[in-house]
Order: sequence, then C-alpha cells, then structure tokens
Amino acid sequence: MIGRLIKYGVMFVVLVLMQVLVLNQVQLSGYINPFIYVLFIMLLPVSTPRYLLLILGFLIGFVVDIFSNSLGIHAAATVFIAFVRPFVISSISTREEDRNEYPGLRQNKFSWFLSYTAIMVLLHHFVLFYLEYFTFSHFFLTFLRVLLSSVFSIFIIVLSQFIIFRE
Repeated sequence: MIGRLIKYGVMFVVLVLMQVLVLNQVQLSGYINPFIYVLFIMLLPVSTPRYLLLILGFLIGFVVDIFSNSLGIHAAATVFIAFVRPFVISSISTREEDRNEYPGLRQNKFSWFLSYTAIMVLLHHFVLFYLEYFTFSHFFLTFLRVLLSSVFSIFIIVLSQFIIFRE
C-alpha cells in the first residue's frame, strides 16, 4: 500500500513538473500543445474508486492550472476524463478477462492501450481547447488544434510507456 502511494505520488510530481517546465513551453505553430499529465489519471489502477478518481483528477488539473496561470480549464478537463474513464475502459474491453488491474502498455495489448490513450486524450483535449476558447465561432480551427495536439500527445504518451513506465 505504501509502495503504491509513493509510486503514484512520484508519478504525480514528475508528470506535473514535466508538463509545466518543459511541455508548456512547446508550441509548434500555435496548433500543437502536448499535454501528458493526463497519463496520471490514465495509469491509475482500474479498481480505483470513482470518488478518488474525481478528486485526483481535480487535484492534478488544479496544480497544472496554478502553474499555467489558467482559470480552471485543466481541472475541468481532467475531472471530465476521470469521470468517463470507467466507461471508456469497459467499452474497449470486450470481455471481463481482458481487463487488467493496471491499464499500462506492458500489461495490455498495444492496440488496446493505443485506443484507450486515443479516446482519453481526444476527450481531454476537446474539453480543454473548447473551454479555453469558449466559443464555436472558430469551431474547425479549434478542432484542428485538438486533433494535432492529440496526435502529438498520444505519441509522447506511448513513447513514455516504452521508455519510462515499465511496471
């Protein structure tokens, strides 16, 4: 229990620092902004209670909001993906036996992890960018930004699974 708490605490700190110190400075043409802190919510064990998912989603989003000087949009987007996470996992897992306790790449098939990551990141980025603009006047331009940022974020998340997160 203590080992898990330390592991996820370190993951929280590392992902937030990586996001605010490195990835917030990356903006390619104003359209590509990678956000990998969502990996924290994605890699929590499947048996994590829903209330704890929502609290941790708010907490990591709030911390990123503080360092990014944004007004709660990261918190709202991460709470949203924390809320829909159980539905996403149950919808992409065909049978109960396919579900692993840890939703990482090493414990699951690559295709499962890629679809899980793509759905979660697209949902996060959709909520994040449309809350940031808070208008539908440039719907397709914002949607292009969502798609490009999502592809880049998915690439970094999958790459991190191969390099860093080897459970």
